[in-house]
Amino acid sequence: MPAAARVAPFSWGQLVVLGGLALVPLLDYAMPSVQLSAPSRWVVVFAVMALGLNIVVGWTGLLNLGIAAFAAVGAYSYGILTCEIYPFQVGFWWGVVLAGLIGAFAGFLLGAPTLRLRGDYLAIVTLGFGEIVQDGLKNLELITKGTQGINPLPAPSFGGDPLASTDVSLWFYLYLGILALVVFLARNLEFSRLGRQLFAVREDELAARCMAIEPDKAKLKAFAMGAALAAVSGALGASVLSSTGEPANYDFQVSILALCIVIVGGIGSITGVLVGAIVMVGLNNVLLPILTQTLQRSGIGSTDNVFSLPDNYKFLIFGLALVLMMRFRPDGIVHSRKAVRK
Repeated sequence: MPAAARVAPFSWGQLVVLGGLALVPLLDYAMPSVQLSAPSRWVVVFAVMALGLNIVVGWTGLLNLGIAAFAAVGAYSYGILTCEIYPFQVGFWWGVVLAGLIGAFAGFLLGAPTLRLRGDYLAIVTLGFGEIVQDGLKNLELITKGTQGINPLPAPSFGGDPLASTDVSLWFYLYLGILALVVFLARNLEFSRLGRQLFAVREDELAARCMAIEPDKAKLKAFAMGAALAAVSGALGASVLSSTGEPANYDFQVSILALCIVIVGGIGSITGVLVGAIVMVGLNNVLLPILTQTLQRSGIGSTDNVFSLPDNYKFLIFGLALVLMMRFRPDGIVHSRKAVRK
């Protein structure tokens, strides 16, 4: 069997990170006052989104600033397919899979005419696509319910029994299992023939053409796969909320957060993306809210004084994290062995 066709196992780093995440529900029992499973689901959701962005940015060298738009496509596709007010009413698993396929199709439609653009021009196109999707979802009220979003969405079910909202640990392990599957597929893609083509295109398109690689087709496949994973993350996020939320939830800041995860974790590194998701989303959704609540209960923090609440500093903290990372560790927390070397 050729080397490119071998199934690559999880790396030790990926096993350590996934195993560490699997311990999160156990901490809920050890520290009942600090419930981590519920907010940690967003670590998984953004990790899936960032893994899709990593295929586009880290492996292919394309700058996509509209990844949140594909998450919106996935979330609303999942909502339309599963909500009882629509005629389809498919189950959770079919909803997630079909949302991913619809996201891939949307990525193909956007990528086919635009991937000949490079650098800033492609970034501007993807940024504009994100704004178009937001406005479209807001104005198509008969389908998307406008600013209210699609709700309520059914909970995932096993054997016909839906998960109760109180079964937070089971919800978390469900999403963690999906993340593990995505990591496994991404790991195999990295060492596949297509994965090697993507790295070759990123390094030098002219040299890739000399090796009988068609850069345009390779980039289009990468763009569609990245959009598919972003759509899956959107479907997972919608199931967490039991609602698609309003279109404004999928704004430019979400795309920037996903990009920060890739940069801080390590561009091109699957393990780095997982670590980046834990650091960035864990800081945003877990640590800062817990610290804010602790200060408020102790009387130190006050809702009347925004300067005393750490949660109000999150974007400042994100910016400082990026500046420090670019200054002291520009390759990210986990350096990819296949990173571009200038």
